[in-house]
Amino acid sequence: MSSKSAPPPLPEPLSVPVADSHTHLDMQEGTVEEALARAAAVGVTTVVQVGCDIKGSRWAAETAAAHDSVHAAVALHPNEAPRIVLGDPEGWSRQGAREAGGHGALDDALVEIDRLAALPQVRAVGETGLDYFRTGPEGIAAQERAFRAHIEIAKRHDKALVIHDRDAHADVLRILAEEGAPERTVFHCYSGDAEMAEVCAAAGYFMSFAGNVTFKNAQPLRDALVAAPRELVLVETDAPFLTPVPYRGRPNAPYLIPVTLRAMAAVKALDEETLAAAISANTAEAFGY
Repeated sequence: MSSKSAPPPLPEPLSVPVADSHTHLDMQEGTVEEALARAAAVGVTTVVQVGCDIKGSRWAAETAAAHDSVHAAVALHPNEAPRIVLGDPEGWSRQGAREAGGHGALDDALVEIDRLAALPQVRAVGETGLDYFRTGPEGIAAQERAFRAHIEIAKRHDKALVIHDRDAHADVLRILAEEGAPERTVFHCYSGDAEMAEVCAAAGYFMSFAGNVTFKNAQPLRDALVAAPRELVLVETDAPFLTPVPYRGRPNAPYLIPVTLRAMAAVKALDEETLAAAISANTAEAFGY
């Protein structure tokens, strides 16, 4: 195995255990049991498994039911909604090529997300939001409709809302304000600047930072982390994506949370234990476990 594709080594364990607030175990190598054992060995004792489509959301709910250390989030990803409505002739998504289903198909999918959101092991509705990077203008209406529906579902079931916001900050904040955000709202893989962090803090939104906070070009993100109040900060892997430096480009997994957390502590000028304790409490509060 080349060093590029080899899994990074286990970091030094955290002395205060924390949660990975956003991971995709179904997209990672190996079994769930192996992933959870490696994570627990370094002090990552809880993970939030996030669904991006119907199949993945069902799997998240089943996996959370089977493992005490796993909580589930269920949703149609912002890029999934347009694929349901408009079809996916290129087969870019994991389901392969798909016919256009129209708004009726989106409604049917949202009914299933609503059903899953009622389950006790499902702690959040997400990841939902807007993604202007991958979806062109023709898909924005479907994204927005799905986003508003997910906000309503989260509020009705008193679950957290997990936001995917890519190149869409102003519209995401506007729609949250228009609909009225759920009591607990998490910006996953926070990507705004320090000014937006102040807006999120004023609204009480949690900001979850991923491995990209360690990237060389990510100074605006580090500035946002400095601006984000300690009581609203979470940490995540978004694994298998966004592996932190020095392992960027290699497969990410929940056991690498300590690498990102230590980098975050340095940015916030806090000791590791202080930040880990805050993040542990914040994640439990955000997801209601």
